[in-house]
Amino acid sequence: MHVGLVMECDYRSGVTQEEAFTEAFQIVDMAEELGLDGLWLAERHFAGPRRPTDPMGAGIPSVVSVPLVMAGAIAARTERIRIGTGVSVLPLCHPVRLAEEAATVDQVSHGRLDFGVGRSGFPRSYEGYGIPYGESRERFQESLQVILKAWTQERFSHQGKYFTFKELSVVPKPYQKPHPPIRVAATTKETFPQVGAMGMPMVTGLRGFSLPEIDQTIKSYRQAWREAGHPGDGDVYVRIPAYVAETKEKALSEPEATTMRSYRRLAENFAKSASSAGTTASEERAERAERLAEVTYEELLRDRLAYGTPDMVVERLTQLRDDLGLTGVMIEPNVGGQITVNRVMNSIRLFAKEVAPNLK
Repeated sequence: MHVGLVMECDYRSGVTQEEAFTEAFQIVDMAEELGLDGLWLAERHFAGPRRPTDPMGAGIPSVVSVPLVMAGAIAARTERIRIGTGVSVLPLCHPVRLAEEAATVDQVSHGRLDFGVGRSGFPRSYEGYGIPYGESRERFQESLQVILKAWTQERFSHQGKYFTFKELSVVPKPYQKPHPPIRVAATTKETFPQVGAMGMPMVTGLRGFSLPEIDQTIKSYRQAWREAGHPGDGDVYVRIPAYVAETKEKALSEPEATTMRSYRRLAENFAKSASSAGTTASEERAERAERLAEVTYEELLRDRLAYGTPDMVVERLTQLRDDLGLTGVMIEPNVGGQITVNRVMNSIRLFAKEVAPNLK
């Protein structure tokens, strides 16, 4: 089973952006040294510090707006670990430029790129780029078609709703043949069967969904996979917040405040974005906002988190792997971005040394 680490590249109050990059690369070096399988870079836009007039803020400050640039830097300082985008938001990028950049990272890393793709669950980034969120699904599908053509055809032409190309030869081609592994993010219930019907590996997470919901949506993905005639039973990674400490008391108390703050903010974001989504997605987001606004820490620990001692986290993730039929987990080590750097590093170290080896 793949065991990876999600990098949101957050920075805390009083920490500079330069220090945030330094911390990010310290985590990279640790993950490489301690044998984790992969690093997954988020794509966060307009994620500046919160305004004084908005106590909850627009989001957690982050410096990872261009994940493929970060991926190239990581490739240059590592030799073994796989480097993933988690995820590249396809509708916000020109697909030919993205194909070029991703293929370049795959070449310089000697085939260590995993290409995670998605639409993003929130419309704020689309507003900043001047792209209607209502176009996101169509733009995603067309962009993915263009990228695959650019990677696998010496020359290609394309006539679509948003892009038209004639006899383009995109260079470089990826190091991995026919292309890097592609993994599609599913963040709404209607997306799971669509990804399954496409026959694409999938990633989902325990931020918007609870464990019972994840179980049902993965079943819908696998049913659509089989009905479309694809071999096997699908390929599913799950993102999950994880925090490991030497004692149960530390593991539960140290991340509590930032975790609760993060989920309360997530509830607000779901509520704000509900009006921008389609009818079904709008209702789903409104329901999530209502649930998360009232969720307790005990409920989060039961349904959405993997916090505890190494033994506790091994048990939790092993059960998830077996119950859900997972092929990989990607842990989020600092939900809410407010855990101190020393504690984050200690948690990742314990996870890499005492948890990950027991999940293979």
